[in-house]
Amino acid sequence: MPDLLNVQALTAGYGEAIVLTDVTFKLAEGKALALLGRNGMGKTTLVNSIIGVTRHISGTISLDGRDITGMRPDQRAHAGIGWVPQERNIFRSLTVEENMTAIARPGAWTLAKVYALFPRLAERRRNLGNELSGGEQQMLAIGRALILNPRIMLLDEPLEGLAPILIAELLAALRKIIREEGLSAILVEQNAQKILGVTDQAIIIERGSIVYQGDSTALKADRALLETYVGVTDAGSVSRKAQREARRTTSAPGAGAG
Repeated sequence: MPDLLNVQALTAGYGEAIVLTDVTFKLAEGKALALLGRNGMGKTTLVNSIIGVTRHISGTISLDGRDITGMRPDQRAHAGIGWVPQERNIFRSLTVEENMTAIARPGAWTLAKVYALFPRLAERRRNLGNELSGGEQQMLAIGRALILNPRIMLLDEPLEGLAPILIAELLAALRKIIREEGLSAILVEQNAQKILGVTDQAIIIERGSIVYQGDSTALKADRALLETYVGVTDAGSVSRKAQREARRTTSAPGAGAG
């Protein structure tokens, strides 16, 4: 299967600060990648670099063989980069339907198809964005990205702050988007155990460098590695002991090299 996204030796940051150093990975068409790591380690910066809102220092980003490194964010969006930010960024003064029809592009994902994926949105199609619950706003944010018919979707913390029943509903929708529809995706998430179940590959970022790159299933089964770099137990809860151990490990000389 050909590579859709190819990031090579990427170094980037904000202003004078360098956040990412020599990051290299590939993602094949129709595959999904879990982007993991503790807070402040560079996950969101990597997503922001792919969409084009960081300071590029060196390296390249290619989409379907086309170098997009020098493109503006709007040009990258037109090239096929879809984005669901952590803040969701829906239009709160527009209805659910207006949020999507205002930006829709021709393609497989239509309004009807988004409603079939998220029946809650169909029920609330005439509600304003600010009248939706947090989970419904997240569904709308994903629906807005889908209706742009991107080549790849980038989702930053899609499960954050949601009730368990909504997490299950969103995971089912993401599994359908990825497994059945074959849409490539990168998912940034703190809940490693849950997101690893819907992705093919995983990357762990530590201090701006990749410290793990491999199969999602293998990582999901490796409790020690997850506790060291992500700070979670098998149940997905934060392990204070693991966090203390990880801090001691990564503060040692040479730790964090990608």
